[in-house]
Formats: sequence, structure tokens, C-alpha cells
Amino acid sequence: MTIKLVAIDIDGTLVNNNREITPEVFDAVQQAKAAGVKIVIATGRPLLGVKNILSALNLLEAGNYVITYNGALVQATDTGEAFIDEPLTYEDYLDIETESRRLETPLHSITMRAIYTHNRNISKYTVNEAYITGLPLKYRTAAEMSGKEIVKMMYIDEPEKLDETISKLPTRFTERYNIVKSTPFYLEILNKNASKGLAVQHLAEKLGISHEETMAIGDEENDRSMLEAVGTPVVMANGNPELKKIAKHITKSNDESGVAHAINEWVLN
Repeated sequence: MTIKLVAIDIDGTLVNNNREITPEVFDAVQQAKAAGVKIVIATGRPLLGVKNILSALNLLEAGNYVITYNGALVQATDTGEAFIDEPLTYEDYLDIETESRRLETPLHSITMRAIYTHNRNISKYTVNEAYITGLPLKYRTAAEMSGKEIVKMMYIDEPEKLDETISKLPTRFTERYNIVKSTPFYLEILNKNASKGLAVQHLAEKLGISHEETMAIGDEENDRSMLEAVGTPVVMANGNPELKKIAKHITKSNDESGVAHAINEWVLN
């Protein structure tokens, strides 16, 4: 079956360890585009934080889509118009904020326009997220967050402390939210209907592309849902060993242009 849509994670997948798109990856993406394949970047970042990558890959033209905020939004890359929008409610915010104080774990919340924190002593990881995404960072109390459309929230801490927090989360959290550990120091909390996997499925349906015609390439646990949602799941050689168990193919590492290898071998061949 011909592959017509390829969803690609960024860190540890699309870019090398210097956060660069190699010439081999660029060429493979352009060849796939020329062949009519939809290349869809799937990321935890907002659109603003990934526009440089979309521009570098010539993916800002009309008809291209990007999965942002780990699947809470699917947007047209040229206009930013949201095709899928699964935000958290203010009630969700209060629930998650209360637990962050109980667990003594820093928290920030992200909308399409800014990052908000209630922590007076702002975590270095919140500052890092603002730097990576390019979003302004603002201090707001819980009461001041009413009326804001929150795309996702993140518990953030040193890896050992974050793991301790995860072990103490109430059972209802996993029932009420989609929870994804995207890095050793980031735990992302999203609407239950927001995931990279559901985003890929819905986008493929919109484009009239069957399950068998979809591929995803990833390396970490926050990619699991989209790898499980496609016909051809591909995991990087540098990927999580647990993810490799569900892969149809293992490609080369991100430092060896593994995305290019995957496209050349299983899309263009």
C-alpha cells in the first residue's frame, strides 16, 4: 500500500542532536512532497515554536498541516486555522493547579498566545519552555486564569522529583486527562481527546487517506499514540526500547538522518 501521509516528531527524530535538519532529511522530505505525500510535523510545541522548521522544509504553503501541543491542535500551517481544537476547561485548570500545590510541583499553563505560571519563583524549566516556543511568559494567579483557553498544562521539575510526583498523582487524573511525559523534566496534561494519535487519525480522515496509507516516525513515549494509530509505525534507532516493540520498522538514528532513510526505504521505494 502506498504511503500518502507521514507524521514526524521533531526532537530525537526529525532533527539531529545539534537540532539541525540534515541535507539528507531535507532532500527526502522534498522528494516525498513532490510525490504527493503529506508531510505532517507532530510536536508538543505551538505553531510559533515550529514555524522555523516548517519554513526550512517548505511546509508553509496552503494545504499543509501541523500537529501542535501534542495533538491538542491540528492547524493549517499557512493561516494557523485550527482543524482540531481540544482545550482544557477552567475547571480542569483548577483541578490540576490544586494538585500541583499539594504535590509541591511547579506548573505552567500554555495557551495559543502565552505561557502562564502561578509560581512566584519561576522554574528554570518554564523559562526554557518560553525560550523554545517563543511564547511570552506571564505570571497569573489561579483566579486570573478564568476565561483563558488553555491548550495544555505541564508539571515541571528535576527528573527524580517529577517521577516522585507522577507516582503520587490521583488515579482519576489518568481517567480524566491525557498525560504524557515528553522529557525527563516535563509532564504534559491535556484534554482526554488530545493526542498525536487521534490528531493523525482525524487529519487522515479529513484528507481521505486510509489507515494503511499512513506512517509515523518517532522516538519517545509522547509519540506512542501516533505510532499506534498508523499503518506503518517507524521508530528511530535512538528511540525508546519499549516503543521499538510496536514498530513495523526501525530506522537509523537521528544523527544518521533516520527520517531520510525511512522516507527513502518505505515511502518512495
